[in-house]
Amino acid sequence: MRFPAKLAGAVLAGALASSVSAQTITGAGATFPYPIYAKWADAYKKATGVSMNYQSIGSGGGIKQITAKTVDFGASDAPMKGEDLEKNGLIQFPAIMGGVVPVFNLKNIGQRELRLTGEIVANIYLGKIKKWNDPAIVALNPTLKLGADDISVVYRSDGSGTTFLFTNYLSKVSPDFKAAIGEGTAVKWPTGVGGKGNEGVASYVQRLNGAIGYVEYAYAKQNKLDYGFLRNRDGNFVAPEDDTFKVAAANAEWSKVPGMGVILTDQPGKNAWPITGASFILMHARQDKPEAGREVLKFFDWAYKNGAKSAEELDYVPMPEAVIKQIQAEWRAKIKDPSGKSLF
Repeated sequence: MRFPAKLAGAVLAGALASSVSAQTITGAGATFPYPIYAKWADAYKKATGVSMNYQSIGSGGGIKQITAKTVDFGASDAPMKGEDLEKNGLIQFPAIMGGVVPVFNLKNIGQRELRLTGEIVANIYLGKIKKWNDPAIVALNPTLKLGADDISVVYRSDGSGTTFLFTNYLSKVSPDFKAAIGEGTAVKWPTGVGGKGNEGVASYVQRLNGAIGYVEYAYAKQNKLDYGFLRNRDGNFVAPEDDTFKVAAANAEWSKVPGMGVILTDQPGKNAWPITGASFILMHARQDKPEAGREVLKFFDWAYKNGAKSAEELDYVPMPEAVIKQIQAEWRAKIKDPSGKSLF
């Protein structure tokens, strides 16, 4: 069938629009930002018709998949180093911020009652503190009824940016932890049991009396896991919440770190939560499928402009406006099609 020129143009335009609306952006990686990415994806599809399919498989898996070019973007809570980004032809930018929280299951001890320090948490995970009535814990919590229950240590069994932030913090506050375990998305733990994902850790903590684990804050809050206070760098005991995450992120100097890979653990500030972190997006600088790359940038540009309220509702911290401008400048300068033309 032959169409008049104007009608043929309209048909072609309609076909292109249909193609874009039917497109699905694919991403994989960190479990930490999954709740907000899912919420953004739902709102974005309603607004644009474009779907975003995100696999919550852990930061290690996200890095592997984007390096292998099996997804349009990867996500990691552990920022890649500048030399690794360059070697793999990747660019990196922060998408959202939040916190990692030690959670526990103790009889007669409820929400926001227990006080801990980074050094005590490190010694628990080193296997040096084995009982909840250890003198170091009792000294911080003289009014709580801490029994002689064994401490059941729970950790992430999969490669995880949550583990990276947790071990990075403990390595900063405990020389013994740094020497014996160190930091990483996956480390060799000397004691305890591993659970896959936030859900695996939470499941063990909820089932085992005396358990301690670590999950991202939004997950802890949504699943009603008990958490307490942690002493920060300024010596104050603070609880995890939006305001304490914002204090930790307030003085970050994003432009001074390759790939904007700022690590926000153990930051100064009277009310700073000590295990705060950003979650990062990874994309190839040279986009072999430029339309897919362009759609990824459109999605995150939309999320920065329209997603702050929903992020806060899920207890994440949106990126500040000044940082978004830096991110967009990175997109313009570094993400290009095969001919060298910028996608943004």
